[in-house]
Amino acid sequence: MPARSSRGKAIRRRGQAAATGRGAIRRRRPRPRPETTYAQAGVDSAQEEHGLRRLVRQIEASFALRPDVGAPRLKVGYFANVLDLGGNRGLAISTDGVGTKLLVAQMLGKFDTIGIDCVAMNVNDVLCVGAEPLAMVDYIGIERMDPDLLEEVGKGLYAGARQARITIPGGEIAQLPEMVRGHPGSVGFDLVGTCVGVVALDRVLVGQGIDEGDAVIGLRSSGIHSNGLTLARRVLLHSARYQVRTLVSELGRTVGEELLEPTIIYVPEVLDMLRAGLRVKALVHITGDGLLNLARVEAETGVVLSRLPEPPPVFRLIQREGRISNEEMYRVFNMGVGFCVIVAPGDAGAVQSIARRHRREAIELGCCVKDPARRVRLEPLGLVGEAGRFRQA
Repeated sequence: MPARSSRGKAIRRRGQAAATGRGAIRRRRPRPRPETTYAQAGVDSAQEEHGLRRLVRQIEASFALRPDVGAPRLKVGYFANVLDLGGNRGLAISTDGVGTKLLVAQMLGKFDTIGIDCVAMNVNDVLCVGAEPLAMVDYIGIERMDPDLLEEVGKGLYAGARQARITIPGGEIAQLPEMVRGHPGSVGFDLVGTCVGVVALDRVLVGQGIDEGDAVIGLRSSGIHSNGLTLARRVLLHSARYQVRTLVSELGRTVGEELLEPTIIYVPEVLDMLRAGLRVKALVHITGDGLLNLARVEAETGVVLSRLPEPPPVFRLIQREGRISNEEMYRVFNMGVGFCVIVAPGDAGAVQSIARRHRREAIELGCCVKDPARRVRLEPLGLVGEAGRFRQA
């Protein structure tokens, strides 16, 4: 999917960059490579911000068209919006795609897991407003019809739906030979979903009730998930000259298999946390912008993270091969934390217990502090995040 910002969310960068071929032995350059950044990989964050503001200014005018039933209850910019259905009933809605992870699938000729990513990116966002995801429809824009490819994509969509406990009641396929191009030798296509869920209007979560001292619990990611693939591919497949079928000992598998590791679906464990009556204050999907997503809550609060998990090996590999700074790595990637739960400190243990019951590692990362600037402090690295990027404290 081209680099873009979802209209109902803060920016999620997924640009396009050239991909390389298959199977050759990796060759090392004799001289150190300069640092690689997301901008160099082809994702212009400044222009993206500017374009998003202009787009949102136009679409927010539509809010006035439904002043009663169907009225959006939130501003554009959160993980999902909620429509007022009357009677304290809310319909949560969000849309997202898989991004340039699809190019890795095309290079490997493996399409049976990317549907999981499509489901995950949507249901995890709907979850962030406290809603229970119910259903998702998909859109596939494809270069030309390939029944075998579509069947494999469908396998992943079903696997994701089963994990998230949702249905996929419909969708759309469009043949776009003049518009869609894929990796050479493969059929090009794009995969996008739109998810809906239900939530009581008086239980919508946007971080409005966060207090100083509330705990930030991080749920482990499975790796890159579906963000930052443009930078990852630029470093590993272009600069470092790996091939998708190159076996890397520190990964324990090939580069392509690592990059295709599906995004985790956090729905079952988080719904159990909500149903347990815990004092959950906010739910945060860690996608593009990494841990800076913690700043998207409504309360004028910052976070101080005194503990960070060891990132999965793929992030160390990308950082080393691309000579990428910590500031850039933690801005682009999830770095091992795929979802965060902000909860009253007395319920932190219960959150971790429920996560363990679902075989999910949960780490108490730090706490919330009063901060009108909504800064995100990563104490182990000496980084402070604000205004969409990290800097040295």
